[in-house]
Amino acid sequence: MKALSGTFTGDVRALLQEASQRAILPRFRKLAKHDIQQKAADDFVTVADRESEEIIAAGLARILPEAAIVGEEASHADPSLLDRLSGLCWIIDPLDGTHNFAHGAAPFGIIVALADAGETLAGWLYDPLSGRFCHARRGAGAFIGEDRVSARTSGLEPPVAAISLLFLDRNERQAIASHIAPHYTVVDIPRCAAEQYPRLALGENDLSIFQRTLPWDHAAGVLWLNEAGGKAARPDGSAYRVDEHALPGLIGAASPALWDALAARLSSLD
Repeated sequence: MKALSGTFTGDVRALLQEASQRAILPRFRKLAKHDIQQKAADDFVTVADRESEEIIAAGLARILPEAAIVGEEASHADPSLLDRLSGLCWIIDPLDGTHNFAHGAAPFGIIVALADAGETLAGWLYDPLSGRFCHARRGAGAFIGEDRVSARTSGLEPPVAAISLLFLDRNERQAIASHIAPHYTVVDIPRCAAEQYPRLALGENDLSIFQRTLPWDHAAGVLWLNEAGGKAARPDGSAYRVDEHALPGLIGAASPALWDALAARLSSLD
């Protein structure tokens, strides 16, 4: 299938660069108040998100017309689009890290995945500011540009953990603070999955805990980290599936051993 060829990844890269150059970078730190809307508490959308999704969706439809398209903003407007996640589909996060972008801060990125029958086949994560392009195909390894990536830990003791508390209730936050945090050096999250997953493979962070597991945030990054030799999975060890996005909880780690240790600690909280 052309979808899994080298030429295909080149097509996606060019498309993400186009969306960045046309819709995102020209508006960075130049948004007017009317360019930003709030979808929910602490959840923003900008004119750049919407225009980027339009550009990417149109381009992906040309690359692989038989795949349905599930975009973050289109799905917010029409939740029935999420039903497409059980078949062959493109998944688009047109501007990951919108909270940062809307406040004139980095990091932010673009994430695209191709999935079928609930499993991610390929994923791409693009950083518009640096041009870093992470990509992976199932069973074919993880790459940044042309270079193959092997996940490495920070080498620090205790390990470095970026733990998102944004979607935890008060009791869950207290449990993390009392029983998990003391075993790690806890650092701020970047509020951007397109940045967090590379940090887990490149020796900056060792572990991360995610509560919300929406497919546009995680489908590509989970595949990329696993293909790099790290581990991303549900806390019970089951694989992440894009059609089970309503389930909470996901652990990412720079190595399977680090993943196992954190999963065991989380299990002891139950």
